[in-house]
Amino acid sequence: MTPQPTILIYGATTPADVPGLTTHLPGYAFRCVPEGGDLAGALPGAEVILGWKFNAKELQSSWSNAKQVKWVHWCGAGVDAALFPELASSDVTLTNARGLFDDAMAEYAAGLVIGLAKGFWPMFKAQEERRWGYAMTETVAGKRALVVGAGSIGTAMGAKLKALNMEVEGIARTARPGDDVFSAIGGMDDLNAALDRADYVLLVTPLTEQTRNLFAAPQFKAMRSHARFLNFGRGPLVVEEDLIAALRDGEIAGAALDVFCEEPLAVDNPIWDAPNLIVSPHMSGDFHGYFEMMAEQFVDNLKRYLGGQVMMNVVDKEIGYVPRH
Repeated sequence: MTPQPTILIYGATTPADVPGLTTHLPGYAFRCVPEGGDLAGALPGAEVILGWKFNAKELQSSWSNAKQVKWVHWCGAGVDAALFPELASSDVTLTNARGLFDDAMAEYAAGLVIGLAKGFWPMFKAQEERRWGYAMTETVAGKRALVVGAGSIGTAMGAKLKALNMEVEGIARTARPGDDVFSAIGGMDDLNAALDRADYVLLVTPLTEQTRNLFAAPQFKAMRSHARFLNFGRGPLVVEEDLIAALRDGEIAGAALDVFCEEPLAVDNPIWDAPNLIVSPHMSGDFHGYFEMMAEQFVDNLKRYLGGQVMMNVVDKEIGYVPRH
């Protein structure tokens, strides 16, 4: 029988913080380290790390103690917090929670697109003020959406928008033929030209050194003045002061952000005062039951790991995400 590996749960106080884990893995002895805890002291002897808090940052500073670690599973779609140079250059396998958030984020994105088109937020404000805020609204049918990041989440978003009779174009790391969701899929070199065709731009690409500050003043200038910009990827994909300036100067008509460079936003962050901008507190992928799903996904991958089988969601550490197959 394969001996049980020592599993360190990073971002949990007790194994009970991970729903169903002890039920699925009876008899396992887990080590738990909450954020800010003594991760360096807990790492020696650990073979598997379950990163329960996807944005925790202490792993890099403690990595010299991770000499026995063979596998890190990160409970998030983006692995930027875990993909530091020492881990990236090691033989340690890195996996993520790819696939769990696709439907929830796609629904959330479609809801925001419809809300922007129908003017829900001015209507809500008018209601709070007991003001009859009648206004004409827009339709989304026939409009063009550009999804920047045509991976599993981006494809799910594109499918939802296509179901609303929108024309959906994609941008990926490299160009490839269109499919049943995207009318065309361009490469990053095609981004600015595609922006000029879009009424709604949805950003959901992973954060890598190549995509950091992907959207700055030139990209917002390339967009149509009536277009809306939505970011579901990571805050540092966007130069936020350039976005604020584009909204203030009327270069684009509106924006909705689910991710930010600073999370949570400080009360004096200028994003709060940006015109025509919706603040969503990094919740587009969170839904009732997803903790249980993350635990089950880890357990499934652990069984594959112990059985020497091909593991799910193995991150290509050179490009920073799970490659498309």
